[in-house]
Amino acid sequence: MRILVAGATGAVGLKLVPQLIEAGHSVVGTTRTAAKVEIIRRMGAEPAIADGLDAQAIRTAVIAARPDVIVDQMTDLAGVTDLRHFDRAFATTNKLRTQGTDFLLAAAREAGVRRFIAQSFCGWTYGHGGEAIKTEADALDPDPPEELRRTLQAIQYLEGAVAGSASPEGIVLRYGSFYGPDTGMLSRAMIDQVRRRRVPLIGGGGGRWSFIHVDDAAAATVAAIERGKPGEIYNIVDDEPADVSEWLPALATLVGARPPIRVPAWLGRLFAGEHLVSMMTEVRAGSNAKARRELGWQPAHVSWREGFAEAVRQSGEQRAAA
Repeated sequence: MRILVAGATGAVGLKLVPQLIEAGHSVVGTTRTAAKVEIIRRMGAEPAIADGLDAQAIRTAVIAARPDVIVDQMTDLAGVTDLRHFDRAFATTNKLRTQGTDFLLAAAREAGVRRFIAQSFCGWTYGHGGEAIKTEADALDPDPPEELRRTLQAIQYLEGAVAGSASPEGIVLRYGSFYGPDTGMLSRAMIDQVRRRRVPLIGGGGGRWSFIHVDDAAAATVAAIERGKPGEIYNIVDDEPADVSEWLPALATLVGARPPIRVPAWLGRLFAGEHLVSMMTEVRAGSNAKARRELGWQPAHVSWREGFAEAVRQSGEQRAAA
């Protein structure tokens, strides 16, 4: 198939494009800046410059590419560390999830695109009641903390627009928290925060998180392109959700940091905000059973434990080689 990856130089896009080419597909990758065109070429794809919030640029890129499938991986999260002001940090990404989704879908319909895959998120978005591990059938949080509301609304908008689309047929992938060498949870900015003990363990640390290695996220996306069911939403996460009280100290040990500072919930609310206290103490993880069953996919990194250790080791090796 001919596939257009919007956001080809993002965390998932950099892993997805080579996997698509290896699977025999022809790929066009978009980027906002001319400086990243060569990255796309080196991966073996055709580059196209298009800002996801420029409707005409997106239309031109899609019409020129004439793809069978569009994969929307557009975000603007590089270097985001100030989660105290969560909605402000995600402001551009929220626009990409709303306006950007509309622009891409409109162009897809005009170009006769058959299938549309979009990136969403699995984690704090779920309601806090009931089971600790949620399925795609469980409701999203009906009453999130104020600082998360605009971001959750943008996620809900994207999921409704894409899963509700019949032409092109839409599929939504809810990725867990990303990690990989120098990526996502293991980005240099995050590791620096952990080493400086600026990521405290709030309350009992009972919030449960789902993770996914970027290689596995890309592999699940390839599977969704080829075998996903129209109108469906899939949690793309590993097999072992973990409480913050478990994964945060383990991460500190891996990167050679002292154990995280422990902060009572009331103090966390005062200095970090209700939303971060919720993330540390109340949030729910996701089950990958549906993705395994319907996509024929399983993560190569079944647990964040081994995955974190491998990614940290690879980061060190890459820096030593450089």
